[in-house]
Amino acid sequence: MPQQSDSHDLISDLLLGMRLFGVRYRRIQVARPFGISFGTVPGRAQFHFVGRGPVVLRTASETYQLEAGDALLLPHGAAHELLSALDVPTRSISAFETAQLCDSVTQIDTATAASPAAEGTDESEAATDADDALIFSGCMELDLGGMQPLVTAMPEVMHVGTLLERYPEIRPMLDAMERESCAERAGFAGILARLADVIAAFIVRGWVECGCGDATGWVQALRDPRLGRAIVALHRDPGRNWTVAELASEMGHSRSVFAERFLAATGMTPVRYLTELRMRLASQWITRDRESIETVAYRLGYGSLAAFSRAFKRVVGQSPGAVRAQDVAAVD
Repeated sequence: MPQQSDSHDLISDLLLGMRLFGVRYRRIQVARPFGISFGTVPGRAQFHFVGRGPVVLRTASETYQLEAGDALLLPHGAAHELLSALDVPTRSISAFETAQLCDSVTQIDTATAASPAAEGTDESEAATDADDALIFSGCMELDLGGMQPLVTAMPEVMHVGTLLERYPEIRPMLDAMERESCAERAGFAGILARLADVIAAFIVRGWVECGCGDATGWVQALRDPRLGRAIVALHRDPGRNWTVAELASEMGHSRSVFAERFLAATGMTPVRYLTELRMRLASQWITRDRESIETVAYRLGYGSLAAFSRAFKRVVGQSPGAVRAQDVAAVD
């Protein structure tokens, strides 16, 4: 397969294995006025879809007015608030009572409790529903494999509205989410969860295909066609015993020029970059994929389990066994 020199193609190629899936979903129906605060969730992204608006999103630096059919992703899981108006006091999302809709989706419904008990006519219920806000939220794991540094380059908020002209196929999915969130038909919770995963993945892919915004640093290195080829080679075959000379040949430069440009672009030497890439992959394979530590060490080119364990602890700060034990305890 010929090497591609365009940075967009390099990044897209490496993202073929991207996985984005929800860890926790909530269908939130709230009577106005309301204010809901979401704390920081390290290592997880937060997705919101507005089934019935308007809703105001407020982050530490900006506010956004959201209408029905809007969707957005906060890739860093930063603290934020969803509000009916900017002057409304907020309450933590964890303080609301929840009901289980299906295995992966819970429901928060303050609108029912807020409805006037005396007014039991269908007409009054319809009027009350129309004034409620309806939001479908997902706490998501954004798995970019060895390309995880891309997450740090992403903006605080990624809005689906910026993609609709370029990707018109997203609109029917947003319309379907709006219908499912409002109609509550059989199986709607599971359908909403799957649609949320797909739309969030579209948002990430759209950002990548549009050039990763104004991201600099590591992404800028991939935009250098020759340096990008060397980085892609590392990501495609992290278990190979790469030498600086071999990587320099991928780039078409001498060893010294390559090493100097690589360090300037990424902030680390090629050897250090490869080691950190291997340990990111190792952490995912050990915890998410439940591979044996011996298998992971072999896949990543280590001749002995001891050598792999030393490298892993030096980069991650814990032994592979300790990381696995922590993950098992968290699941239990």
